[in-house]
Amino acid sequence: MDLQAIKNRFGIVGNSSALNHALETAIKVAPTDMSVLINGESGVGKESFSKIIHALSNRKHGNFIAVNCGAIPEGTIDSELFGHEKGSFTGATDARKGYFEAVNGGTIFLDEVGELPPGTQARLLRVLENGEFIKVGSSKVLKTNVRIVAATNRDLLERAAQGKFREDLYYRLATVPIRVPRLSERREDINLLFRKFATIFAEKNHAPLVQLDPEAQQMLANYSWPGNIRQLKNITEQICVLEADKSPITTDILRHYLPASNGSSTNLPLAFSNTDNLAGQGFSERDIFYKFLVDMKKDVSDLKRIVMGLVENSSNREEFIRNNKEDIQHVLYKDQYFDEPYEKPVILPTGNVASGGRNNVIDVQHVEEHDAMNLTIADQELDMIRKALVRNKGKRNRAAKELGISERTLYRKIKQFNLESI
Repeated sequence: MDLQAIKNRFGIVGNSSALNHALETAIKVAPTDMSVLINGESGVGKESFSKIIHALSNRKHGNFIAVNCGAIPEGTIDSELFGHEKGSFTGATDARKGYFEAVNGGTIFLDEVGELPPGTQARLLRVLENGEFIKVGSSKVLKTNVRIVAATNRDLLERAAQGKFREDLYYRLATVPIRVPRLSERREDINLLFRKFATIFAEKNHAPLVQLDPEAQQMLANYSWPGNIRQLKNITEQICVLEADKSPITTDILRHYLPASNGSSTNLPLAFSNTDNLAGQGFSERDIFYKFLVDMKKDVSDLKRIVMGLVENSSNREEFIRNNKEDIQHVLYKDQYFDEPYEKPVILPTGNVASGGRNNVIDVQHVEEHDAMNLTIADQELDMIRKALVRNKGKRNRAAKELGISERTLYRKIKQFNLESI
């Protein structure tokens, strides 16, 4: 089936390669009865994929039900999923069918499946293995023919390692895994989505269509979007209601609607002029990564200069520190200030220099042994990627998250540096 036709039918906007790959996988697996595990952050649209799989399957005329496993209390979730008999617990005044019985012949979508309690996980595993379940308060084994599509924003293998999720259940659910990319991995789609939501709102409320000026479009695309598509839709509707008379929207207006995550300003995007636009100049994620490495190399150089100055001026360290106070403050304390009385540094037996008041220890012996100044940017990048892969035991999704790059970029780097064996 044509990919664009599927997007039009289900209201999916975007042309990024990661999104297209996820959709193509869903289309291919839909005609089968295989279990599917959809993985992605909250707000990326995982339920839309479950609806696509059901609508293109042989069960499309059967029932479809979506269950948020994280929203059902642990004490009642077994009853909700598998049903119960009359009198099986306090308040059970009548027998009740569960979702697996009611949706027989159809598809059940288990959202946030990683939140299921251990007992429910064991019951679900039995359904997946042989289609059998038992109602709460009953001893009669019932059969069901239900296709299960599950979704999670958690790393279920990591939870399995922590004893919080059954590993055998994970492999039953993830017969075919589908990863839905987060919005920050689909930056070319962000402004398309904004226009879609703005158009829908304008038509629904008979309001003027809100548009963004070019710099505001760039700011929108540069934002981190921790809440993904759901957050973008909410912000679009806010702007359509409160700023409709100011269209086109400028960066000054848009900035008020893009909150920093966790109280930090680091997620706020930068707005660049036409002559200073990084994207327009061809800057990529790799360029930004290199910039970070260059800045880090500069810090190492400054630190080396200060340490060697302390050693070379051992007879008059107090004067040296006083004369280089600002540089030392910048390198060692960043945003702190010398608000404590100066205490004369002490040369430790190992050759280290320590400040008694701050308890900062600088290892002079190892400064020469690992001189980052002599490493090329590519060498530093290779070293960081190798260490991240080793620390995460070869799990590339975790390594990519630690490095702050997309999995796609990490896969390309692994191939470039011949790190497939890690």
